[in-house]
Amino acid sequence: MLDSQFLEQLTGVFAALEQTIVLKMKRSTHANQSELKEMLTELSSTSPNIQLQESDEESPAPYFEIFRGGEVADATSAGANCSPASTGIAFRGVPGGHEFTSLVLSILYADGKGKQPDAGILQRIRNLKGPIELKTYMSLSCENCPEVVQALNLMATVHPDFKNEVVDGAVAQDEIESLGIQGVPSVVSGERLIHSGKISFLDLLAQLEKTFGTSVMAEKTSLGQFDVVVIGGGPAGASAAIYSARKGLKTAIIAERFGGQVRDTLGIENLISVPYTEGAKLAAQLLEHVNAYPIEVFEHRRVARISGEATKHLELESGESIEANALIIATGAKWRELGVPGEKEHIGQGVAFCAHCDGPFYKGKKVVVVGGGNSGVEAAIDLANIASEVTLFEFGDALKADGVLVQKLQNLPNASIVTNAKTTQVLGDGKKVHAVEYLDRKTEATKMIDIDGVFVQIGLQPNTQFLKGYLDLTPHGEIVVDPKGRTSVKGIYAAGDVTTIPFKQIITAMGDGAKAALTAFEDRMHA
Repeated sequence: MLDSQFLEQLTGVFAALEQTIVLKMKRSTHANQSELKEMLTELSSTSPNIQLQESDEESPAPYFEIFRGGEVADATSAGANCSPASTGIAFRGVPGGHEFTSLVLSILYADGKGKQPDAGILQRIRNLKGPIELKTYMSLSCENCPEVVQALNLMATVHPDFKNEVVDGAVAQDEIESLGIQGVPSVVSGERLIHSGKISFLDLLAQLEKTFGTSVMAEKTSLGQFDVVVIGGGPAGASAAIYSARKGLKTAIIAERFGGQVRDTLGIENLISVPYTEGAKLAAQLLEHVNAYPIEVFEHRRVARISGEATKHLELESGESIEANALIIATGAKWRELGVPGEKEHIGQGVAFCAHCDGPFYKGKKVVVVGGGNSGVEAAIDLANIASEVTLFEFGDALKADGVLVQKLQNLPNASIVTNAKTTQVLGDGKKVHAVEYLDRKTEATKMIDIDGVFVQIGLQPNTQFLKGYLDLTPHGEIVVDPKGRTSVKGIYAAGDVTTIPFKQIITAMGDGAKAALTAFEDRMHA
């Protein structure tokens, strides 16, 4: 199953393990049981500290749990002498595809290895009120699922009363149907849907705090004072921090998640001198470059407000604070929501943002795609191969996508296009969408179409909510900057997709971050 070269790489990855990690597999007559056993056997061969143990318990589907500590006398026998402690992590199904990485990281997390949050975030996790027992339903083809799976598995290894069972929806169709799940990843506690769809580590932790409560109130903690604080960890933010540090300035980065939107990008072919790379790889390389300098990185944080004049005081949503002589804002943008009644209530239950991840849930069903740009038309084309009918809504009087994509969509027999359509409401019962309402902007007539799902593809929204009323923004929320990256407030600079720069590209964001940092240094020298 795993080729020799990959097994050799895993041997290097697991070389630093200090504890015994036990993969305790239940017996099963499921058709995929042999595949799971082969995978875990090969995985355990990469380190003497990884042991496979087969229990006497039966499971209708392939299932194993991860334990740490203790000794295993016979790794393959049910009667092995083992008294390890549960990590709280279990997998139901065979974690191949995107989720194999989640399995590898879970083993590292169990031993306290891998990329760990800083002490402040770890304490927030430990402060969650237990017991917490979750099931995370995912699809092996889902590109957004691993981030949620990995975040919850990390939390399980940190919190003493936290369990997360990772469930491949393909082996749990009855549960998927009874829970009304129409999107992945879906995080469930009991029969309650906690969250569905893409979400950052920070927002996921906040959602768990809201759902289960926290035993300790957030303390007012200062993260220190810096010459330059960069808000945002994407290409612009990383570039700005590196250039600031190279000037000898004490520099910090505050980021919701390092890499930003780049982490969600698959193939990248227009980063000059790099013919091809992928978003996750580029994000990792950005972090590696940042870590080569004395830059403090505070991840999984969001700025609540900014105050002060000569010295800028930042209050974070976590209750922490940080001070800086200069700020560089590079918070980028996020996927825009429709903002209509019924949308939020049905996210993951009929409202989706990723055709690739959630499209399989709509096989043979009717769907609407909102947005006539490249992303919307591409989503409609993909869904036409799965759904029985696809209707594309475009707000304007013509699609904005590339001509070749529009022509391909027009040639599909089960796809139709509605222009001058303003989506006004998503209709459903809280568990399932059954229709969408829209305004025909030409006739001003309100119309309704019966559907099973809505895919929203209407572009990006600048992450500037915390800046409203503080500095100048465009009506679309972009930060107004001069040619050198200065904003309307002295000592505050901005770079990348969050600003009024005309082209939103990785390469322009990198240059923009460098420019803002050099301008901040120039102003400091002439102050």
